Amino acid sequence: MAVKAAVLASGGGSNFENLVRHAGGIGIDIEVMVTDQQDAHAIRRAGRLGVPVRVFQRGDFESGAAHEHAITEALHEFEVEYVLLAGYMRILSRHFIETYEHRIINLHPSLLPSFKGKNGIADAYDYGVKVTGVTVHFVDSGIDTGEIIAQEAIEISENDTLEVLEEKIHSLEYELYPKALKKVIEGVE
Repeated sequence: MAVKAAVLASGGGSNFENLVRHAGGIGIDIEVMVTDQQDAHAIRRAGRLGVPVRVFQRGDFESGAAHEHAITEALHEFEVEYVLLAGYMRILSRHFIETYEHRIINLHPSLLPSFKGKNGIADAYDYGVKVTGVTVHFVDSGIDTGEIIAQEAIEISENDTLEVLEEKIHSLEYELYPKALKKVIEGVE
């Protein structure tokens, strides 16, 4: 039986769509896509894919706690077991993380622990490293500090522009995230 999951996304949603397309092979059912941006392109992707959407803009709530409480209520409504982050650009509170302890998984566009934070690709490129990559990890109360599930490296060639590197990273994300999630889900069964 498939594990019920939610995807949290803030932007374009290409990794969300990739997860939906691979869900059967991973062993998950994506029950809902949650976003904090009412104009996120991920909403249109979810509509095309038939995945329910819940929008919770931070500004619509009096506090961060109220915002996360609304998200948690939606996740309970859909009986979500795992929370998958795919470009979700908010830092989750300790309380939220403890609610889904060891069941929130993030995709990060660098080889952690290097280049943490929201600009991992550009930071690696600007620093001039010759190798970067993608990391899938459990979320803990730090920023990009949770237990690593999987990593894969990619070389940066002299001719790579930032845009070329971004394309390489995204292609690698599309391969690694489903494989890493399958590994986690098979370990649960």
